[in-house]
Amino acid sequence: MIGILLAAGFSRRFGPANKLLHALPNGFSIGYASAKNLIDVLPVSIAVVQPDNQELAEQFELAGLKVVTCMIEQGMAYSLATATKYSATLAESSGGFVIALADMPFIRPVTIEMVANRLSQGNPIVLPTYHGSRGHPVGFAAKFRSELEKLQGDEGARSIVKGHHDKVLAFECDDPGILVDIDTQADLTSGRFNAEVQLL
Repeated sequence: MIGILLAAGFSRRFGPANKLLHALPNGFSIGYASAKNLIDVLPVSIAVVQPDNQELAEQFELAGLKVVTCMIEQGMAYSLATATKYSATLAESSGGFVIALADMPFIRPVTIEMVANRLSQGNPIVLPTYHGSRGHPVGFAAKFRSELEKLQGDEGARSIVKGHHDKVLAFECDDPGILVDIDTQADLTSGRFNAEVQLL
């Protein structure tokens, strides 16, 4: 099984600085923390970054991820398709894919592990919920490789989940981090953010 970390967005809502390089209270950048949580569970993981984001790529490589680059102008789905195509060179991809977002650093590794375990038990699509709300990461069985490789636009893998809703296993977990992404500077001072800092 392979982890895929999507980190090729522009982050325009955050301001001129790259939000994924912004330091959290524990000193890790947002992107590094997200990467570390993923690779702690899935030792073979791929991060997708823009070609000119060398500093972020170096952080991911330091965390142990394989890094591939792509231009995001074609939409977020294109970066996921790029990673999925690259994963074909890795034997571990036969076990499926766990897809995470680099701006969600508070997802607990145990939650990622629960997604991976349920995927390995034969469930085609797996996602966690918190108080009934669906979150990340999302797991896809290897049989969805072709659909992932053909994704286009900004919707990402959501279209696959919608198209195969009868194959989705949604399980409740005690992890509010599955819902917490950082999009703006204000998110760093919000009550939601401060509640999650204790997880670091």
